[in-house]
Amino acid sequence: MKDNGIAQGLLLSPPLTSGGMLQNEEVFRLCELSRHLLLPILTVTPTRAGVRAAVSLARKNRDKAKGFKVLLGYFRVFATDKVFDRLYRYAEEEGLPVMFHTGDTADSRGSLAHSHPLTLDALANSRPGLKIVACHFGNPWIEEVAELIYKHENFYADVSGLAVGGTSYSDKYIGWLVNKLDGAIYFAGGADKVIFGTDYPVTSHSSALELVSRLDVSSRDKKKILSGNAERVFGL
Repeated sequence: MKDNGIAQGLLLSPPLTSGGMLQNEEVFRLCELSRHLLLPILTVTPTRAGVRAAVSLARKNRDKAKGFKVLLGYFRVFATDKVFDRLYRYAEEEGLPVMFHTGDTADSRGSLAHSHPLTLDALANSRPGLKIVACHFGNPWIEEVAELIYKHENFYADVSGLAVGGTSYSDKYIGWLVNKLDGAIYFAGGADKVIFGTDYPVTSHSSALELVSRLDVSSRDKKKILSGNAERVFGL
């Protein structure tokens, strides 16, 4: 991070080689070891016990927790499921964002019906005070996310996990991606709802920064994407 001029970042539970998830308590411990270079986001299992545990841990670390993450398509659950009501109430009370995995799933067994970004519209309608972040800009449904960040006051999207390669068309894909993100920002009337992210190690810091540098938007909007919006939404 420091090599790429990144002063601070959010740490979410990364997938382990065993196929499981890193426990939220361990995420907090790693953030402490980073001397606040990294700040914790709690990953929420879509069960009553999972929600209760995440909220309880956030309460105990009220001065440290920066938000929550829900993996919709991987757990085959919709954001409007009643199991999350307790989580949303707490997030609204504390002004904490809830991040949702949207778009393509890395696992072929993931459910696109659940990870499609338009499934978040009903949640945003019913809870206008909840800060919602659509991770990965709903890729490939970027235009749909453009409508959501335009429509809803507290709806945001990050650009994490987008700048990936490894195929003979990687360069053309990045060009397509830049055009789509440019169009989304134009449609929304600015970059106030767009947040930088990497999803490291899926995307390297340098690749994610290069993606933002290629956007055909003002330097002021690029600064918002790289830092200002995250500072405002996550209280960094």
